[in-house]
Amino acid sequence: MKQNWFYRKSSIKKLWIGTIIVLALTVIAEFFVHLHPHFDIESYFAFHAVYGFLACIAMVLFAKLLGYLIKRKDDYYDV
Repeated sequence: MKQNWFYRKSSIKKLWIGTIIVLALTVIAEFFVHLHPHFDIESYFAFHAVYGFLACIAMVLFAKLLGYLIKRKDDYYDV
C-alpha cells in the first residue's frame, strides 16, 4: 500500500523546514510593519508570536483536560 505523503520521512522534514521558515518570516516582518499597540506589552518584539504560541499550548492542555473529564468507558452505551 502506498504511504500518504504526510507520513514519508522526506515530507515530514520538508514540512518542519517550511513551518520554521514561515514562522521566522512572520517574526522578521515585525521589523517592517508599524504596529498600533493598545497595551504597552504589545509593543515588545515578537509579543504576538509568543502570545499565539502560549495560547496554542493552553488550548491543547485544555483539550486534554476536557478529554479526561468527559471520557466514558467503552461499554457506556451497552445495556
